[in-house]
Amino acid sequence: VQLQASGGGLVQAGDSLRLSCVVSGRTSRYSTGWFRQAPGKEREFVAAISWSGDLTSYVDSVKGRFTISRDNAKNTVHLQMNSLKPEDTAVYYCAADWGAQLSQSERAYDYWGQGTLVTVSS
Repeated sequence: VQLQASGGGLVQAGDSLRLSCVVSGRTSRYSTGWFRQAPGKEREFVAAISWSGDLTSYVDSVKGRFTISRDNAKNTVHLQMNSLKPEDTAVYYCAADWGAQLSQSERAYDYWGQGTLVTVSS
């Protein structure tokens, strides 16, 4: 199983970015999460989406600004990030979970992508 995250970059505060995560190797019935790790901080949960797309979960700090979605035909999950803030600066990781429940815990996720850097300047 491989996860390939992309879409990071350098933007200004208030701008938008869309991250993408493509899953290959085992492509059915998994939920997907996005996590981020800022310099000097622990990795934290950002958002997750169930296989069907019916269930989503967000950390409070991104609610109303970020939207997670998926296209199962393309084995792709997106994270649309609007109104970006300098505190959103981090390496963003996508992860896949074949467990039964949508989880905000890193330990639930079976496979991880390599990360994509998002830098938001003020």
